[in-house]
Amino acid sequence: MNLFAATELHLPNAELELLAPWPDPLTADLWFRQLLEQTPWQQPQVQLYGRQFPVPRLVAWYGDAEASYRYSGLTHQPLAWTPLLAQIRARVVETAGQALNGVLLNYYRDGDDSMGWHSDDEAELGSNPLIASLSLGGTRRFDLRRKGQGRIEHSLWLEHGSLLVMRGPTQHHWQHQVAKTRSPCAPRLNLTFRLIRSPA
Repeated sequence: MNLFAATELHLPNAELELLAPWPDPLTADLWFRQLLEQTPWQQPQVQLYGRQFPVPRLVAWYGDAEASYRYSGLTHQPLAWTPLLAQIRARVVETAGQALNGVLLNYYRDGDDSMGWHSDDEAELGSNPLIASLSLGGTRRFDLRRKGQGRIEHSLWLEHGSLLVMRGPTQHHWQHQVAKTRSPCAPRLNLTFRLIRSPA
């Protein structure tokens, strides 16, 4: 039985679908609380212009044993699936219609935490990767721009319990970000499920 509404987002050379609400609100609340408490959050350092900087959010990478993942110059070895994350993955796989063997958890503590412009187009994701992005907690704005362009072309408000599925050529042609904001915002968790086809 479908309990969520699906919205297709019509952008050129992209396939995006926003499902909201995806789990019911009580389930989303429970997942948010448990993931905040159970996750061994880390704040890795990245090198930019010869200097080390902490990433502006907390992260954790979970997955199948072979699903190592390299991004931002760092190779992440997966933590073993917890029962809760395995349960969430099973529901995401059922909705997305594709196997998924890893999930990146991002914890945005406040408006100072962010994710810069990027595409999820690493070689180990293969051609036309599917990215399923579950948002829990505070609402944040998700911006999209064409690769090679500076102008934001489309923005979405990702609310508590929403699932954004990006597939097809999206990552070849578009970049996305979660920008810093001075507006008050509650803590937010983002779980991005993906399929690692050739481990880093």
